Amino acid sequence: MPRLLHTADWQIGKPFRWVEDQQKRVRLQQARIESISRIAEHAQRQNADALLVAGDLFDSPAVPTATVMEVLEVMASIPCPVLVIPGNHDHGGAGGIWRRTDVQREMQQRCPGLQLLLERRPIKLPELVVLPCPLLRQHEGESPTAWLDALDWSSLPADSSRVVLAHGSVQGFNGGDDDLEAGGGGRAESNRLRLGPGIEREIDYIALGDWHALHQVSERCWYSGTPEPDRFSRSSAEQRGQILQVDLKRQRPPQVTTLGTAGIQWHGLKMQINSNTDLEQLEHWLDQQVGRRVGKDLIRLELDGQLSLADHQAFTQRLEQLEPSLLHLRLRGEGIHRRPQAGELSELTDRRDGPLLSAVALQLLGELERSNDPEQVTLLETALCELHRLCERESGEKPRAQKEAPCA
Repeated sequence: MPRLLHTADWQIGKPFRWVEDQQKRVRLQQARIESISRIAEHAQRQNADALLVAGDLFDSPAVPTATVMEVLEVMASIPCPVLVIPGNHDHGGAGGIWRRTDVQREMQQRCPGLQLLLERRPIKLPELVVLPCPLLRQHEGESPTAWLDALDWSSLPADSSRVVLAHGSVQGFNGGDDDLEAGGGGRAESNRLRLGPGIEREIDYIALGDWHALHQVSERCWYSGTPEPDRFSRSSAEQRGQILQVDLKRQRPPQVTTLGTAGIQWHGLKMQINSNTDLEQLEHWLDQQVGRRVGKDLIRLELDGQLSLADHQAFTQRLEQLEPSLLHLRLRGEGIHRRPQAGELSELTDRRDGPLLSAVALQLLGELERSNDPEQVTLLETALCELHRLCERESGEKPRAQKEAPCA
């Protein structure tokens, strides 16, 4: 029973341009290279017979030579044959990264065990036949698996397991918006994989790339997802950051096991926040997900609700403290609105020692109640919050005897 490891979509060199901090972008890029070492460890531990990379090992033709050298050096530690096909990000045609002379030179010198499969013909290994379907252009109009329709299956060793290695979108499986996100867009009419019933009868496993989360298309057909996540999951059911261990036996269903490889964690939370108790629940979730780690997490918070001025200030300060420890903090949702509580209103509007501040506060509150413009509402809330902060600061600076004033 041959045992293979199936992976795809490493996309080494991915720019992560939406991360503003350059050092954090570099950390995310480096994490993708570090995941290769964990793949090598799995190959050693599981005694794998082959590692199959189903396209998009690199993110673009412009990956720096130094990065290519580092990747190949780590890949050389993988203790089994490594078979790679090009995908749409690293296609095998003219202008692609695999055609660069520096890449070809470094492959020969640093990782001679890497087999780049640019031809659509059977590759025979001990107890295993790999049927590669490389992308030779970024967008293929004809299915890369079309060559299998004319294959003489009787010419293959009868007792060897048969594996199709392909990159693209399987007809009948369409993930909508995330389907475009996985391949970088423009795939509606290209890189569609046609896997007819005749093919499925003849093969034992179909190793696919292009979809960045784990997905089982059929009993014998899987997307491995990317070994290092590169986006937030859309649901708790999505699995990212793994490779697949596949145990094969000719004309038997494969045994597929997930092996974790992620070094960076991507967390998401959707929550209503309307009280200090909700803030405590958010703090508990942050502590569970991140704790005291630094530079190893990205968080997406989809929040809406309404807080007092004091609670909103505490919430804002917590996010400001949290952000430096993260690689990225993304805020989505309607946002947390600020509404003064009764005591805060009194502090702002009943100031005997500050009639001007009281008048300003009353005017802001009146405009806030009348406004239907979201941008104006945000500005008015910010102004009220700042007014309250100034009032609190002034109160804290007064001698103790004066703190019995209404603003105290």
